[in-house]
Parts: sequence; structure tokens; C-alpha cells
Amino acid sequence: MHTVLVASNNAHKLQEMREIIALAGASDAIRLITPNDLGLSLDPDETADTYEGNALLKARAFADALHAPSPNPSPMGRGNLLVLADDSGMEVDALGGRPGIYSARYHKSAPGGDGCAAVLAEMKDVPDDMRAAHFRCVIALITPNGEEHVFEGACEGHIGYEKRGLNGFGFDPVFVVARDANRRAMAELSSEEKHRISHRGVAMRKATEFLLRHTP
Repeated sequence: MHTVLVASNNAHKLQEMREIIALAGASDAIRLITPNDLGLSLDPDETADTYEGNALLKARAFADALHAPSPNPSPMGRGNLLVLADDSGMEVDALGGRPGIYSARYHKSAPGGDGCAAVLAEMKDVPDDMRAAHFRCVIALITPNGEEHVFEGACEGHIGYEKRGLNGFGFDPVFVVARDANRRAMAELSSEEKHRISHRGVAMRKATEFLLRHTP
């Protein structure tokens, strides 16, 4: 079994990754653990200007922490763990690709922390044919011997006119999925439906397939 440290403190991301692995039938082969499981407290600054750069920055920071001397050695053996990090965001054509890599910061800086409402306000006068948007995700994986691998995923859609649905998180309530025949918002999809078409689902399946091809 591969034991993989997810270089994130985002509980939503971890839950989605575990669900994606389960849908791929790989739960018996891949185990995801959190920084908290190892007593790690780390929050690297995302200073890169690309999704790939930020994902690698986070993965490298946690990989370095795993190999640093620790007063509390992990029973799992830190040196045998893989590290996985992702960076993702929503790009809106009419906003010049914003918020993009700054999606998380866009939410935090929005009034009431409501990034969805902020996007809708910015898009209130934008016509139907100019509301295209894209979710993008890059996953970086570092092996115990330091090899780095990158996997990418994307999901096409457009910005709706209101928040819809109660599932998901982030911009899911305002992102209408192009591949969905009923033109539902991402937050209106079930978890299984979302994971089969989402940016993170695509990237995570690629990472999962890579791990299944390589015996620990």
C-alpha cells in the first residue's frame, strides 16, 4: 500500500481526494494521511505564479519537513511516505482569467468571505455568451526518493446568475458545468457525479493511476 501525505490543511480537499480514490477502486492500495497525523504544522506561502509552481512549492516544503530530524518519530516511517499537493482555481474569461491562482484569497477578501457573491456582482452586466469559465487543478506528487510528478485536470463551464446547490465548496454554487446535460451548477451534482468530471477528479485519477502502476 502507498501511504501518501496530503500537503494541505483543507478538509474539503482531503475528503474529495479520498472519495475520488474510492471511486477508482483504489482505497485498498492508497492511504491518504494529513499533516496532523504526523504532528506537522506547516502552511507554506503560495508565492509561485502558476498552479504547478504552487503545488510543487507546497509538496517540496512538506517533503523537506518529512526528512528533517524529528523528536517524535512516526511509526509509519516518514522517509517512506509520498507527498501530494494540489493547487487549483477558477478562471473567468470576462475577468481576464481572474481569480485563477488567487481563488482562495479572492474568497477570503470578499465581503463576508463570500467569493461566489463577489463573482456574481462582478459579472452582473456580462451577457450569456461572455460568461465562460474554467476550473483548473494541478497535483504534484513527490516520491520518497525525490522524484517529482505533475498531473493536471480541467473542467469547462460558465458563471451562472445565482448561487445554486448545497454540495461542494468554493465557487461550486456559481459554476455551471458544460458537460452536464441539465446545465446544473457544480454544487447541484452528487459527489460521484462531480468527481467524474471535475478538475480535481481528472487530476487525482491520473495520480491514482500512476500510483497503481508503481508498487511501493
